Amino acid sequence: MSRLKLPGAVLTLGLLAAAVSSCSNSSQLGSGEGGGTVDASQVALADHPERVYWGDLHLHTLYSFDSYSFGNKSLAPDDAYRFAQGLPVDAHNGETAKLAKPLDFLMVADHGEYLGVFAGLGKGDPSLVNSPLGKRWGPLQAKGDLRTLMADFIGMIDGSREQVDPPKAFRKTIWSEMVEAAERNYQPGKFTTFAGYEWTSMVQGGNLHRVVVFKDGKDKTLQTLPFSSLDSLDPVDLWNYLAGYEQQTGGEAIAIAHNGNLANGNMFGFSEFDGRPLTAEYVKSRARWEPLYETTQVKGDGEAHPLLSTDDEFADFETWDATNIGSVPKPTDPDMLREVVRGEYAREGLKQGLEIQNRLGTNPYKFGLIGSTDSHTGLATADDNNFWGKFPDSEPSAKRMTAKMGGNLWQNWRLASSGYVGVWARANTREEIFAALKRKEVYATTGPRMTVRLFAGWDFAASDLKGSGWAAAAYAKGVPMGGTMKAARPGQAPRLLVSVMKDPDGANLDRVQVIKGWRGSGGKLHEKVYDVAFAGNRKPDPKTGKLPPIGSTVNLQDATFTNAIGAPVLSVAWTDPDFDASASAFYYVRALEIPTPRWTLYDAVRYKVAPPKGVPLVTQERIYSSPIWYEPKG
Repeated sequence: MSRLKLPGAVLTLGLLAAAVSSCSNSSQLGSGEGGGTVDASQVALADHPERVYWGDLHLHTLYSFDSYSFGNKSLAPDDAYRFAQGLPVDAHNGETAKLAKPLDFLMVADHGEYLGVFAGLGKGDPSLVNSPLGKRWGPLQAKGDLRTLMADFIGMIDGSREQVDPPKAFRKTIWSEMVEAAERNYQPGKFTTFAGYEWTSMVQGGNLHRVVVFKDGKDKTLQTLPFSSLDSLDPVDLWNYLAGYEQQTGGEAIAIAHNGNLANGNMFGFSEFDGRPLTAEYVKSRARWEPLYETTQVKGDGEAHPLLSTDDEFADFETWDATNIGSVPKPTDPDMLREVVRGEYAREGLKQGLEIQNRLGTNPYKFGLIGSTDSHTGLATADDNNFWGKFPDSEPSAKRMTAKMGGNLWQNWRLASSGYVGVWARANTREEIFAALKRKEVYATTGPRMTVRLFAGWDFAASDLKGSGWAAAAYAKGVPMGGTMKAARPGQAPRLLVSVMKDPDGANLDRVQVIKGWRGSGGKLHEKVYDVAFAGNRKPDPKTGKLPPIGSTVNLQDATFTNAIGAPVLSVAWTDPDFDASASAFYYVRALEIPTPRWTLYDAVRYKVAPPKGVPLVTQERIYSSPIWYEPKG
């Protein structure tokens, strides 16, 4: 496949010109905790998805160029898998990091571009040091000349300088280490790992990254090498690579679009990568290979934007809209900014998909919603009271709120302690979790492990929510999140069964909302937010229809809160009061916790420091279910 090179692609030099010291190199791969002794075929399968499994599909270790350059010299894939299983790991700040609750699955997704090269040079790998690339970069790294090194690195990726590739033998060795680490730590039925990586396409500072997930073990994944933006910046070429992998190996793979809030407005829209109008072939390929969208992560939340969802008082949550990934400022004029962010946020993408399906017959933005951390420390944390940052210099310290991560990137206090993905699956195995990812029976959380069930159908009654086994019956009568409803029966409107339970160790629930988007007459795209269940005796304002805030129990002096308000469970059987059987639509659930301390408040109390003026100290964590779609001609 030919490499598509565009001017100004990838990063600006100022982004990566942070000071990197010649830190001493510590160990690379540690030892795994397990290495499946139980074959996945021996794991018992439930009749239907009975429980939710928690994980992170976007985590970086020292094999990523930016992770290593910005200070991660010690935490490799095995360390990441150990940490995710709840085992203690020595962080870069000298403290011991440990999850309060282990995860059920993890994928280390290091950048495919020059995978492991910076760590290999630091280690003195002879196959790399003695190569043309090693002779070019090794001396620069040895003397700490990061500015020159990064200028050359960026030039090679964006095509402005002659590309020098690492030796193929080195590429195979590093990819083998990534795959073997996943194999060592895979314990079917207990803890699942995936081999994968991040494809890092950036055009003129716009983040078009995708995370590639392989379902398979090393017998298949070692037959390939990561396809990176050095091969092509165009996602179509990535999809062709995935198709070739499946054809060659008989395996399975998908790509997950990275949170697009720093994408220069180019994550969604009505044109292809090169600016041409969308084609039927393109939309079919995107729908096939990208079933999921990373909606929330450490670099902000990407569900909705206040300029696009003007009637949604909760749309402005952990919003990052000042720059693109290259730190190039976005327009400050609201009208101009609105046009940029229109191509970056999940809700708008879901709406655009309805229009594209009407034009071309396929919805390329028919994606499920997930969260992941995108942490570059090897530590998959998304809890405000146990947040370990983005890069090593944003790990806990008395100075992190006032400093910039990566030396010269974004202010640390802007980081969001987010997120994870919840997966409804029949068992904790690669096969079952991957199948759930493909069918989109998944949801995003900004951190708390709330449980959400969502079904839609024509024949549900309120009584269908009763009893401990109601979900089993719901599968038989309707479709779960990620599914599509068939054409409406005359005079009927869809009924949604929604049940949300608080994180057992977290805060009570404030409210549950249904977000609806639809394509109305004349092709106009609409959205509406419905408060369908809520705690307390509140009543919507008769003029605005808005539900009053629930209040707050957060104590700013000691970073505590109580569950004196809110509800542990909120459930409802809800019928769409505005249903139009001729209009294509989608529905998803957003559930909010009561206010709780943000990580910045925990830091302020822990280190006895005054947070900078304007820094948010209280948050309302939330979950986003994958949508259910209604298609009039289904």
